[in-house]
Amino acid sequence: MTLTRIASLLMVMMMVIVLLDYTNYVWMLPTPSGVSMESVDMIHVLKWRPLQEPCSTRVLYSVQFQGEFELKFLNGSWVDAPECQQTPHTYCDLTFDLGSDSDYNIRVRGQCGSQLSPWTTLSRPFNRRDTVLRAPEMVVSAVGDALQVSFDKLPLTAIVRVTVWERGDEQEADVYMMPAEENMLHIAALQEGAEYCVRAQTILDTHLHSSSSDTHCVSITGPDATWKSPTTATATVIIMAGLLFGVFWFIAHCRPEACQKYFQKEPLPRPLQPDWDIQIPMYPKEAELYEQIGVVPKVDPHELRSSNLEDS
Repeated sequence: MTLTRIASLLMVMMMVIVLLDYTNYVWMLPTPSGVSMESVDMIHVLKWRPLQEPCSTRVLYSVQFQGEFELKFLNGSWVDAPECQQTPHTYCDLTFDLGSDSDYNIRVRGQCGSQLSPWTTLSRPFNRRDTVLRAPEMVVSAVGDALQVSFDKLPLTAIVRVTVWERGDEQEADVYMMPAEENMLHIAALQEGAEYCVRAQTILDTHLHSSSSDTHCVSITGPDATWKSPTTATATVIIMAGLLFGVFWFIAHCRPEACQKYFQKEPLPRPLQPDWDIQIPMYPKEAELYEQIGVVPKVDPHELRSSNLEDS
């Protein structure tokens, strides 16, 4: 073995040792664990467990993804998730980053100061068609002779299948297909006095759809019902307030002579007037009982005899 080859071999060994030392210095943190994707109603959130290694500063995380375009046209490069670079959270919302129905590789790593952990890649590629669809939340209300069916938090790019039928006649139901971005369906010209039932389902494609929502039934009250009750109540309140205001204003601004003119005391009718000259009629038998009776005082016989002797 020549001296030149020996020198070259020693140089290579030294470079390997330096690289190993540098690698040990850089990759001091363990890899993030528990990396999983949670996708519900087309909301895609990557989650992982926090690193348990002691760190003098706060542990930060970065996320990258690799789609079909990066694999085929960008030599297998990775793209930084813009909202999840140097983040202290242990989750990353990738809803707007995973914008196609292709498979995506996703990975995450931790950082403590200048120390970086190795990348942890999601166990298998993620496709947004694997999302879990829930039954849509809807509110059904009657507006005149129409139904309004409104939805909240519908998945992106989805279609809502709305089934409407008159109660007791579900076999003749009407089906409406509504894009998710519209959020509200208006069904007009329904029969007044009838009761209609509504059920909805979210659809992404022929193989991906949610379960059906609960059935909601409402009665159609007619075109006047939307304004009749509130208008009547408002008019009644305004009229009563006007009458009370008029009465109090009249009492507050009425002069005494004018008030006496408007509030004169009317005399009682003759039958109700008091008559203190009361005569009680008596029947003949009662009158005999009340005839005047003469009273003769009692005289002592001795006094009477003495009086007679004196007179003689």
